[in-house]
Amino acid sequence: MTRTNSYLTGEEKGIDVRLAIDIISMAWQNLFDVALVFSQDQDLSEAAREVRDIARRQSRWIKIASAFPSSPVVRKPRGINWTDWIRIDRAMYDTCIDPRDYRPKAAAR
Repeated sequence: MTRTNSYLTGEEKGIDVRLAIDIISMAWQNLFDVALVFSQDQDLSEAAREVRDIARRQSRWIKIASAFPSSPVVRKPRGINWTDWIRIDRAMYDTCIDPRDYRPKAAAR
């Protein structure tokens, strides 16, 4: 009997650029006071710095934070520069898992 395993892998296609554009645009439009980014991608540090500049120019308070996994085996135990860091340990992650299956059900024949 041959056993086959398959794995899905994520592939980034400019998501960090789109996210940076959205964060900056929405900050300029005063559409949020708090941005929570679930990432450690340092490419977003310039967007975070720009948000701080926008807050200063508009004389308003904007909080930007990056949430990321934290454990003894994590290689990069830091968030995005120019953000507040929110470490997520395994226990916190597990409490956030939604056990419901949201996929559409196959129609009965």
